[in-house]
Amino acid sequence: MNSRLEQVIEPRRHDLGGFEVERMLPFRARRMVGPFVFFDRMGPHVMQAPVARDVDVRPHPHIGLSTVTYLFDGEMTHRDSTGATQAIQPGALNWMTAGRGIVHSERFDGMREKGGPIDGIQSWVALPRENEEDAPTFEHYAADALPRGEDDGVSLRLIAGEAFGLRSPAKTHSPLFYVHAELQPNARIALPQGHAERAVYVVQGQVRHGDAQYDCGRLLVFGAGGAPELQAIGAARLMLLGGEPLGERFLWWNFVSSSRERIEQAKADWAAGRMALPPDDGDERIPLPAPQRDAIPNPMS
Repeated sequence: MNSRLEQVIEPRRHDLGGFEVERMLPFRARRMVGPFVFFDRMGPHVMQAPVARDVDVRPHPHIGLSTVTYLFDGEMTHRDSTGATQAIQPGALNWMTAGRGIVHSERFDGMREKGGPIDGIQSWVALPRENEEDAPTFEHYAADALPRGEDDGVSLRLIAGEAFGLRSPAKTHSPLFYVHAELQPNARIALPQGHAERAVYVVQGQVRHGDAQYDCGRLLVFGAGGAPELQAIGAARLMLLGGEPLGERFLWWNFVSSSRERIEQAKADWAAGRMALPPDDGDERIPLPAPQRDAIPNPMS
């Protein structure tokens, strides 16, 4: 039984200052999928050696969310204001919970001299109201620490949450699933049941759902009920994600909150230099953007 395909979101390109990404969430007609409030594909790119420092993502703040960094190729170095420094490599998970406030950078230290391919996903998971002001934390899990599964031409790695009889060691704050799946030609995979909102992002290849075919770079959003099934046309790489909605959220720049006033406070704190920078990462920082519009409520709540 398949639930209805509610939306197909096309990629939108954004320049982050010398580094382009394809943004899937938030979208004007779909602010969130479960607790996932942000989803960027960074790559595939080939970084020319030497990799310039102005391509690095300089220190910037977050509140009210967990950032989830997952690479297919390349390497990035994470530093944050808890004192954590961690090289991120393909298949590993960086799970940083901002809570009441954290500052981090992501740099290409490991690729600086030689360059090479970079490809991965940066996503944000909103926190429940009762966890929005938790102390910031950082967790890292190597690729071999994440649960794996194999069945009928499908191999998968569970990044976070629970799905397919597997459970990730990463600490989450609400019910969700986040899966990296590799499908051989003609292999099929059904989305996990029991979640109100679910989506599939086609990283590579093409998939078929029902009578329609969907290309690389599309985010297919499904509602509750049934087990939507996708079939690979040739080999395919997919990211499966979803969970339970958390209610209305406001989003402005790097800040997510259930309170518009809390976002205004975070803006003031960053502008006034009241948020600590990562140690041993210099004193540079991304300035607060010029005001463009108010924080955006999630109309899908």
